[in-house]
Amino acid sequence: MINPAKNNSVEGLLLVSKPGNMTSHDIVDFVRKKFRIRRVGHAGTLDPLAEGLLIVLVGKYTKLFPKFVNFDKEYLGVLKLGEITTTGDCEGQTVKKEDYSYVTEDKIKEVFPSFEGEIEQVPPMVSAVRVGGKRLYSLARKGITIARAARRVNIYSLKILKIDLPFVEFCVRCSKGTYVRKLAEDIGERLGCGAHIIKIKRLSIGKFKLEDAVKLDDINESHLQKTTL
Repeated sequence: MINPAKNNSVEGLLLVSKPGNMTSHDIVDFVRKKFRIRRVGHAGTLDPLAEGLLIVLVGKYTKLFPKFVNFDKEYLGVLKLGEITTTGDCEGQTVKKEDYSYVTEDKIKEVFPSFEGEIEQVPPMVSAVRVGGKRLYSLARKGITIARAARRVNIYSLKILKIDLPFVEFCVRCSKGTYVRKLAEDIGERLGCGAHIIKIKRLSIGKFKLEDAVKLDDINESHLQKTTL
């Protein structure tokens, strides 16, 4: 059992470099046990597949969660052309394979900029969006698919870093509510061959950068930041 009275003075922001194959909740539990404090949360979910910056809020800093909601984010992503999966990423089942041999680098370079600016996205079924009081991912686990309203998001920049077909590596800076896996799916649809995400790494949240984050096994109280937003 965690005795919160033992560490009720521990507080701050913790920038964590989240590894893959862990949930954001796993990271929160790790920090709770590490600091022996219950009052711990995070400021924006990363899927188990995703790596990168996760901001953990400790102690009184959990009250700051609403301030993080509107922060822009930056991600590194890798998509794979020619395959559509149930989840929009490589952890789902492949439901369709398409020929991508006709897709040229020039065509990819033409399509990517068309997604910059304000666009509409339909939240994926595996997202944490609530519809009718239930998380979409909880419905998806039961094999239930429901209609979702499109949401407006802003793609401030979308840059191709490397093309090695069927893989395309890119960097995206975007507004709140943007789903990188849905962006990959939509790019694949625009190209006519389908696509899914095989890698996501969050590089920044507002002014906070992955390069300043600490690995999970190295976390200690000295890494808690007492900063203002």
